Amino acid sequence: MNSKPQIDYDEDVLLLEETTDVRDLIVYNDDINTFDHVIKTLIDVCGHEPEQAEQCTLLIHYKGQCTVKHGIYDELVAMCTAIHDRGISADVL
Repeated sequence: MNSKPQIDYDEDVLLLEETTDVRDLIVYNDDINTFDHVIKTLIDVCGHEPEQAEQCTLLIHYKGQCTVKHGIYDELVAMCTAIHDRGISADVL
């Protein structure tokens, strides 16, 4: 027989998750910029690998737009501004 009393512990454990407002950086097609310029911009500004930048550029051309990056608003706004500075249309939505 066990002489020690058994104690049940009920612990409420709360998992706190940081909620972030994830947004999309969208680049739009135009008739001005070349494929090479858009690809280089996505590599330089968004950190894309060359293959990823090329795929996004093809989607931009054929679909009219492409989400090129997901992230928090503050980071995407800086990227969007850099894309605008290179003469390419983009929005953070």
